[in-house]
Amino acid sequence: MNFSTWPHLLVVDVEGNGANPPDLVEVAALPIRDGRPDTSTAGAWLIRPPRPVTPFAARVHGLTNEILTSSPPWPDVAGQVRRLLDGAWIAAHNAHVDYRVLSAHLPGWTPVGVVDTLRLARAACPGLPSYRLDSLITHLGIDLGNAPDQRHRARFDAYATALMLLDMAGNYPTWDQLAAAAVPPGLPGSPQPEEDPTLW
Repeated sequence: MNFSTWPHLLVVDVEGNGANPPDLVEVAALPIRDGRPDTSTAGAWLIRPPRPVTPFAARVHGLTNEILTSSPPWPDVAGQVRRLLDGAWIAAHNAHVDYRVLSAHLPGWTPVGVVDTLRLARAACPGLPSYRLDSLITHLGIDLGNAPDQRHRARFDAYATALMLLDMAGNYPTWDQLAAAAVPPGLPGSPQPEEDPTLW
């Protein structure tokens, strides 16, 4: 894979407060540059949600209402998040969730394209008993010794997803082939059907 042909891409992960629809409590966006995660230009934000974090959500990611008390509300960081994401592709595991939540919080924002590593894993590693992030990390032998935070925190999950994406990218000689396998139908970046020239 020639990584110089890749578009501007950020691996994203979001964590919510457990409400439906969720309020954001954490966002991470990790650029891929030259075939590596670029932690030096990554963005990560803790956010105080307008509604309390549910006990279930706090057990999953460890972000309690007390921890988030001094964090800024979403309107204070939304501009920073938008500036980092504007003009980029995004990648995430089970990406329609992250795409939907970010779109709801950033009215008018649309990524150039959306890569779903869950969809990519099903194509690149057929027949696995599970395609959960933890299972894929184990199957692919991903080394997370340098990962920040812990599992289910946005920075950790974005970093793990980035390494997983780069590992699976070796199965695809070109970006277009990877995108064809990884972009869910109907999301930005999905191949458009060719028009039939005989129809008018």
